[in-house]
Amino acid sequence: MSTEIVRLVERAGPCLTTAVGAYGVTVFTRAESAAVDATANLGRRILRAVWDRRDERGRVELEAAVRDAAEAPEDADAAAALRQQVKRALREDAGLSAELARMLPAAGETVNVTASGERSVAAKTIGTAVTGDNATIKP
Repeated sequence: MSTEIVRLVERAGPCLTTAVGAYGVTVFTRAESAAVDATANLGRRILRAVWDRRDERGRVELEAAVRDAAEAPEDADAAAALRQQVKRALREDAGLSAELARMLPAAGETVNVTASGERSVAAKTIGTAVTGDNATIKP
């Protein structure tokens, strides 16, 4: 596997995970929303680009990986299986590699995150953020 593909998927990984966490299995059909942060929308666009270039079998495999990752967001193996599906698509379609490279910020590029309003949260990476009253977090 080329180093370029590995680097692309490493850069896309957080976006993919965020998109699946935000959209679940509707990641392929849900419209972009201003309420969802740029990372989730970028991940959705990446997955949609991969989906659009896959054949029927590839789409079934990609959808299964998304479903598994959505059902078990803390499962590193499910996230890795999703990244493997993206790697497979990139190996099979050089044009897809170029498309994803254009979508992703350059390695080391600054990412600006802005939040406004009461209880808003802004960060490059967030594991769990709770901003509501009387919220309960269950492990």
